[in-house]
Amino acid sequence: MTLVNNTLPESRRGKLKSLLREGKTVRVLEAHNGLSGIVANDAKIEGALEDDQISREFDAIWESSLTDSASKGHPDIEVISFDSRLHTIQEILAVTHKPMIVDGDTGGDANNFEYMVSKLERAGVSAVIIEDKVFPKRNSLEAGTQQTLENPEIFAQKIRRGKSIQATDEFMIIARLESLIAGKGLDDALARAKTYLMAGVDGIMIHSKSKSPDEILQFAKSYRLLLKELNLDKPLVCVPTTYNTITEEELSAAGFRVIIYANHLLRAAYKSMIEVSKTLLLNRRSFEADPSCAPVREIFQAVGFLDIKEKDQQNEQLTNIPVIIPAAGEDPIFQPILNGKPKAMMEIAGKTLLQHQISTLNQTNLNDITVVAGYAHDQMKAEGVDILKNSDYKNGSMLHSILAAREKMNNGFLMLYSDILLENHIVTKLMDCKEDIVLVADNTIQYQRAEDGKVLDFIISKNKRPTGRRRISIVYENILAKIGNKINPETATHEFIGLAKFSKTGAEQFVQTYQDCVQNYKGKFQEADDIDQFTFTDLIQEMIDRGFVINFLEIHQGWLEIHREEDIALASKFL
Repeated sequence: MTLVNNTLPESRRGKLKSLLREGKTVRVLEAHNGLSGIVANDAKIEGALEDDQISREFDAIWESSLTDSASKGHPDIEVISFDSRLHTIQEILAVTHKPMIVDGDTGGDANNFEYMVSKLERAGVSAVIIEDKVFPKRNSLEAGTQQTLENPEIFAQKIRRGKSIQATDEFMIIARLESLIAGKGLDDALARAKTYLMAGVDGIMIHSKSKSPDEILQFAKSYRLLLKELNLDKPLVCVPTTYNTITEEELSAAGFRVIIYANHLLRAAYKSMIEVSKTLLLNRRSFEADPSCAPVREIFQAVGFLDIKEKDQQNEQLTNIPVIIPAAGEDPIFQPILNGKPKAMMEIAGKTLLQHQISTLNQTNLNDITVVAGYAHDQMKAEGVDILKNSDYKNGSMLHSILAAREKMNNGFLMLYSDILLENHIVTKLMDCKEDIVLVADNTIQYQRAEDGKVLDFIISKNKRPTGRRRISIVYENILAKIGNKINPETATHEFIGLAKFSKTGAEQFVQTYQDCVQNYKGKFQEADDIDQFTFTDLIQEMIDRGFVINFLEIHQGWLEIHREEDIALASKFL
């Protein structure tokens, strides 16, 4: 990502001040190495709040003393040298473009702090935050740790020395108040804030390890009065690590201009590493750990390796993802009108069902189509498709027909049930999805009752949306918790329509899970009475149970399943 985020120090340094001048509440996320820097830099969610489109991302990066030290295996007691810290800082700056705020600990003595300011400013860092404790500090969040505060006048002199050495007015020095951590109370914090503001500091951070936000909110209220008294406008910063139930909106309303999530990426990584290491020891192989691990391909994507591969293979790129249509089964309902033909050969509005599907797929530039035939396979005919025979279709389910086309899955694929008609915009939306496995799901069941006697593949969403309050609908939250045709319709949130997309990674996970199930299980499996008959939805549920994330694309109408004779007339009208 160095080539993508090739940002010069002078173009980055002033970004934080610009955001604050715009009146923005700055959202900041911790990073402790280059990869976590990429995550903090690129993390983004998009969705909709009623009719408004919502987009959220982090505005800046926090280079934390705690997480830098911990990632190197050391305690947070200023034992890591500044040169080591500077190496990490430059590692993050090299692969990001957003402004950086550095945790400067105590800053050392005034002489050391001057050198710190000079080096950080030259590197393109936007701000440094130093805490008013005596060197060497002890981390503020551990209960029972002795905290010794610096004399406020000595600390103020350190601030003046740092400000005097700056080469530009873009760089910011922010004073972190430890009065509440040390049990000195609100009055001591306000007195220190006034001293540091008069010394020329660019902002104040108030720190607290209380579970309740009450004391920092009280400080914020008093801080506004202090700024008014001094006729100043200096931003207030908070780190809601312990008082984590308060929202950004509430903090912003209280006057906080910078909100720092100070250690969450490292904590999440550490927990995951512990769980994965135990899983490897328990199972003596790595298969069970895969759902907890990002695919290697995602890491390649994040660090830019796939960009290099794409440049190397520009003339060999494949843009036409294969489509697999399992159409091997016999449908006794329609045999009186089909006269021994496969259901896909049923004529609707002057064309066969399969021809309608091919036309829809072709409109989305999908031309590599494989139809898996079985019953009356010699009568399965259509231009522009490959017909693959599944001779053993009677002894398996539709899943086995899908896997008969396994050689088409190497770089990802689309799967479409053979009795589904749909509008091409649904396929277009599905092709835009970036997740590894995406099923298309209709939400109509939330508004009208399912037809009696009709077998449907129901879905229960992992993130059910509360009906009593306005809520942002986030795309990545569309995750399956359960799928199958034996789910109670009253608890279902969606219906699977028979269309799914698998990336290269998703296809590998799909095939590997299938192979493991066939090799290691017998008898009843998920909703199937016997594993020899387990279905596509059974396999998807098994993947969910193993921890794989299965996403869905939510739609409402625009498709039709040809299930009964009445559907033919409806399909003619649909087309």
